[in-house]
Amino acid sequence: MKNKRLFLLSAFLVIIGTLKAQNPIITDQFTADPTAKVFEGKMYVYPSHDIPSPIERLKEWFCMADYHVFSSDNLVDWTDHGVILSQENVPWVAPDSYSMWAPECVYKNGKYYFYFPSTPKGEGKRGFSIGVAIADKPYGPFTPQATPIEGVNGIDPCVLIDKDGQAYIYWSGRGMSVAKLKDNMLELASEPMQIQGLPEGFKEGPFAFERNGKYYFTFPWVKEKTEVLAYAMGDNPMGPFEFKGIIMDESPTDCWTNHHSLVEYKGQWYLFYHHNDYSPEFDKNRSARVDSLFFNPDGTIQKVTPTLRGVGITDARKEIQLDRYSRLSNQGAAIDYLNQANKFEGWKTLLSKNGAWVQYNRVNFGESTPRKVKTRVTSDNGGTLQIRINGTNGPVISEIKVPKTDKWTNIESPVRSAQTGIHDLYVSLKGSGKVEIDWISFQ
Repeated sequence: MKNKRLFLLSAFLVIIGTLKAQNPIITDQFTADPTAKVFEGKMYVYPSHDIPSPIERLKEWFCMADYHVFSSDNLVDWTDHGVILSQENVPWVAPDSYSMWAPECVYKNGKYYFYFPSTPKGEGKRGFSIGVAIADKPYGPFTPQATPIEGVNGIDPCVLIDKDGQAYIYWSGRGMSVAKLKDNMLELASEPMQIQGLPEGFKEGPFAFERNGKYYFTFPWVKEKTEVLAYAMGDNPMGPFEFKGIIMDESPTDCWTNHHSLVEYKGQWYLFYHHNDYSPEFDKNRSARVDSLFFNPDGTIQKVTPTLRGVGITDARKEIQLDRYSRLSNQGAAIDYLNQANKFEGWKTLLSKNGAWVQYNRVNFGESTPRKVKTRVTSDNGGTLQIRINGTNGPVISEIKVPKTDKWTNIESPVRSAQTGIHDLYVSLKGSGKVEIDWISFQ
């Protein structure tokens, strides 16, 4: 009990940090398996937390010791509320298991219920169980139950609360299972049953939701080499379901897993998922992303293409990371890490050919016109950058002379014409030279 109290206190004493991002949405740590929920008018994301393994047996495998929760009201600026649960503070979890895998969080009866899988401690205990922690607020503090849910053995919990108040829990492990939950949200109210109507092959990570009277059962599925995101639809939360197709193809970064959630926020649907952006050589360290999602008139889901730009509107007066681009020119434009030894420092944009450009959509100049543009750049032989809006042939709003320099330098240049409102931004190289760009900002 003493340890539990200390943990709950530490959850409130943690220094809350604010992160600004496109994709990935969290830029200072690994965040996988993002479960996104709308609580109290904000978007909350409950991911698992990949870490480099401190123990030998997990050096080449998934390693997670705790959970953070993040929130945002604009899907651009994210607040880290700190650790909400740790393997050391759950009575039934082996404290050295490092198996705090994909979680879930729902609201019912005035409480927030956080569901999580892990390895139980005790001689002869094997596999995964799923437990529950309860809080009065979406960011905690969460108090874990002393024992896991009886009759649930597996990973990847998902809880759907239907319109009549009945809650259903889904999980994976030896197939995909579903059962009703009692009103206390802590016990099964029915025997587990296998989900029917799904394609053959390895499947995990179920995420179920209801929309317009139809129930969607979505899941990662190894169709060929790595996981795609797929879905089925039905008329009952327990199935049967009819397979409909693919939501997202295999990861372009060769990340073997993908794990996701779908949520509506302020009239728009979003797909949260993960790739291995900050760990290209090791796909067990993953990073959460988000892109917009759309439905067809018949309720089927349009395929989502992963982007770097992600979602949200970027304030022109903040640092605009052009490397999270909307489009690049076919020649003379590239993206690379700022520091190969520490990839969390982010990326840079490289322009190396006359006319090469990078496009960054949805920049908000606000109601007052900025007077100057500031950029952090470096160049071996100097060069000139042109900044345009609304197209590669749109009006030039600033031109930046970049001197020859062997280190990162901040350069300022006046803004030529008055700009307000939201515009797509185009930054191009004029003439010869090669320029590397960290960020730009209007002031």
